[in-house]
Amino acid sequence: MIREARADDVPAVVGLVHELAEYERAAASCTLTEAQLHAALFGPEPVAQCHVAVAEGEAAGEVVGCALWFLNFSTWTGVAGIHLEDLFVRPAHRGSGFGRALLAALAAVCVERGYARLEWQLLDWNEPSIGFYRALGAVPMDEWTSYRLDGDALAAFAVNGPVRALPADRGPSTRSGTPR
Repeated sequence: MIREARADDVPAVVGLVHELAEYERAAASCTLTEAQLHAALFGPEPVAQCHVAVAEGEAAGEVVGCALWFLNFSTWTGVAGIHLEDLFVRPAHRGSGFGRALLAALAAVCVERGYARLEWQLLDWNEPSIGFYRALGAVPMDEWTSYRLDGDALAAFAVNGPVRALPADRGPSTRSGTPR
């Protein structure tokens, strides 16, 4: 069964996120706490949403998968979409349709609310997930490269950021290709 996460699901979802980090070979980088996730999902200004997969039968009631997501917005189309931050199903429950059902629930949210797209990123070595997503009809956006500014670099840029204006003849570059 797929449903929206409740506050009492937070410990299970944090556990799933940590399992995902281990699978992605980045366990040491995952510092998410229950308090942080609770605030992100249920605080006064929620910044994320979550759907969970709940087992039936022998493991009835156990949260065995999750999809953590937030809204994005395309300035080219003028329409919001969903960015899927994490999709994870415990290995013992893979192949049972939970991953597909979680994504279908997010697709339904998109359609019901008039959102234009559902998008996500994954590690280039994650062949099982690549095959899974392609089988759903998703297409890779190979023309885009993701960047991140965090940690010391983010703090330094916040302090020392753009100290001069761009010359009048040189503004921000424009891109062509897939709408953002």
